[in-house]
Amino acid sequence: MEVWMESVKLKSSSEMPILGLGTWDLLGQACVQAVKMALNLGYTHIDTAWMYENQGAIGDALKEVGADRERLFITSKVWNTHLHFDGVLEQCEESLRDLQTSYLDLFLIHWPNEAVPLDETFRAMKQLSDEGKVQNVGVSNFSVNLLEESQSVSEVPITVNQIKYHPGEQKRDVLKWCNEHRVAVTAYTPLGRGEILVEPTLVEIAERLSKTPGQVALRWLVQQGMVVIPKASSVGHLKENMDVFDWFLSEVDMERVDKL
Repeated sequence: MEVWMESVKLKSSSEMPILGLGTWDLLGQACVQAVKMALNLGYTHIDTAWMYENQGAIGDALKEVGADRERLFITSKVWNTHLHFDGVLEQCEESLRDLQTSYLDLFLIHWPNEAVPLDETFRAMKQLSDEGKVQNVGVSNFSVNLLEESQSVSEVPITVNQIKYHPGEQKRDVLKWCNEHRVAVTAYTPLGRGEILVEPTLVEIAERLSKTPGQVALRWLVQQGMVVIPKASSVGHLKENMDVFDWFLSEVDMERVDKL
């Protein structure tokens, strides 16, 4: 199924789809089925991590669907207990094996760990990049200070910072820095685990536009240039999350959501 999907161009010139499937807390057959449904609907961006313990299920789903690897954008992450040089290499190899792929489109440091020097972690990332096992390198849950340190020590471009971001939890200083330095921002938990969906402002805007509060929240993020990776395990929710590209929030509505 061909679906038009916006993307952002990373520093490396790779195209990263703006909408991805978040897979945190999707396990076993539930994960396999969610990924298969997403791929069949037209999703091409799958976000996972070593810590999620579901890379094997995702690999099985990719194989069962017979997905064209070159059309996919697969993100994984190295956990913060494995940020020493050898640990990064080992977790990447495990991810590749479980996902049944020869490369990752994006490999992130999942969380910082002050006990491990950043330059050691990024040396491993550089090796993986040189070997063609990782197309893009990024970070997750990094503050402005850590982003600046990363930029100064990494020999490979920092292309993405994945952070928790939704109308009820905004990190504007991080977003501003990333925009100024051409680091794409991926918003995880973009629907705030559901609690923001009853926010009166979102409900009112959604009713007026014949959308859902979740779609308004996602559109607010997308309209600021962010990538979003909402989790969904039903066809209905997967389709709902796709409907964020052919309509816009007014400047007034954007500002109203900004103030939440």
